[in-house]
Amino acid sequence: MFALTFLGTSASVPSAERNHPALLVEAAGQRILVDCGEGTQRQLLRSGAGFRRLDRILLTHAHLDHVLGIPGLFSTLGLRQTSDVMSIHGGEGTLDIVIRMLAGLWGAGRAPIAVEFSALSEGQVIDAGDFIIDCFPVRHRDTDSFGFVFKSPARRHLRSDRLAALGVPDGPLRGELAQGRPIVVDGRTIDPEDVLGPPSGGKKLVVIGDTETTDGLSKHVADADMLVIEATFLDRDAPTARNYGHLTAAEAASFAAANNVGQLVLTHMSGRYEDEEIRAEAARIFPNSRIAADFDHVVI
Repeated sequence: MFALTFLGTSASVPSAERNHPALLVEAAGQRILVDCGEGTQRQLLRSGAGFRRLDRILLTHAHLDHVLGIPGLFSTLGLRQTSDVMSIHGGEGTLDIVIRMLAGLWGAGRAPIAVEFSALSEGQVIDAGDFIIDCFPVRHRDTDSFGFVFKSPARRHLRSDRLAALGVPDGPLRGELAQGRPIVVDGRTIDPEDVLGPPSGGKKLVVIGDTETTDGLSKHVADADMLVIEATFLDRDAPTARNYGHLTAAEAASFAAANNVGQLVLTHMSGRYEDEEIRAEAARIFPNSRIAADFDHVVI
């Protein structure tokens, strides 16, 4: 299960209703921030999420609307005397900008909290046991941008009807079978395959920040339960979208439809459009589309 809290859903210019980009993803007791736009720390408080157990930031790219909230967040965590080490993952160019930004405020190698930087390359970012995070390169103007795939494995569960039929009692023996080990009941060997059902329950979440094209991204997005992606422009302004390195709502919806996505969540909203206008353009192509608003909470 992945729980998403949208902390900021605006494009580069915030509005009274939308803060700069930031998304909190929670899974298996861990809390991960994707991007940290200006004002993110206040959004964490307003959402009720707070700062507890927040020790990892994934950066899609280094444009200022996606990273300017880091110094303020670090300052607050320092005042709270957090003992957690903050891990920041981003492309090499992105990390260079963040490191220089922090050095300009506190001096080289110094910050209010302990920080570790990890440069991204395509492939696995972390294996948290109950879920993994992979990353992949995305094209957005002159940045080294990345998208992220959160995956929880499908699991096989014990079938109660088969356990009863084979006379397996409640207790440790069932635990052995769940762990894939055979057991002996009344002189009979019972293998896990005799009582395990088919794999089920695996989830896939894909988060893509700013991107000028979806070319080459299908292999990472295919069959996702949810795709979170930008839709800064409408199709009538497609030439402007190209000039600024962004997608239209129609392009995002067509991409979701072509890749068997379960639900499409559009973000990075421009104040030049009404939400319903954006949603309608996407829904004509991909009906299971929604527009993210600040403080929306979604579980998959």
